[in-house]
Amino acid sequence: MGAPRSGRGRPRTRSTEGAYSSPDGLYVISVAARLLEMHPQTLRKYERSGLVRPSRTVGMLRLYSEEDIVRLRLIKHLVGDLGLNLAGVELSLGMFNQMLKMKSGLDQTENGELKKYLENCLNEMFKILKTRPS
Repeated sequence: MGAPRSGRGRPRTRSTEGAYSSPDGLYVISVAARLLEMHPQTLRKYERSGLVRPSRTVGMLRLYSEEDIVRLRLIKHLVGDLGLNLAGVELSLGMFNQMLKMKSGLDQTENGELKKYLENCLNEMFKILKTRPS
C-alpha cells in the first residue's frame, strides 16, 4: 500500500505529527498552524470571524491554501506586531484589498506624473502595513 492520495490523485506526504499536506500547497489545520507558529484554535477563531475561508474536504477537514497562509501571516502581523483587534484587522484587510485593486488599475494608467504620484501614495500605505504587494 502506497502513500495516501489527495483528491486529485497525487500522493500526499505524511508529516511528523501524522497530518497531511499535498504537493498542491494545501495544508490541514495542524500543518498550517505549525507553519504559522499559531495555535489551531486561533486559526478556527479567524475562520469564525470571516478573516480566512479555508476550503473543506468531503470529510469537512479544513484545507489551507498558500494564499490562505499568506493572508494568515498578514493577520498575525496586524494582531501581534501592530496590536489590532479583529475588527481592525478586518478593516485593514479591506483597505489592503482596495489598495491592491488600485495598484492593478494603476499599472494600466498612461499618465506618467499621475501614475508616479499614486504609486508613491500606495507605497506609503503599504509601508504603514509593513508589507509589499505581490
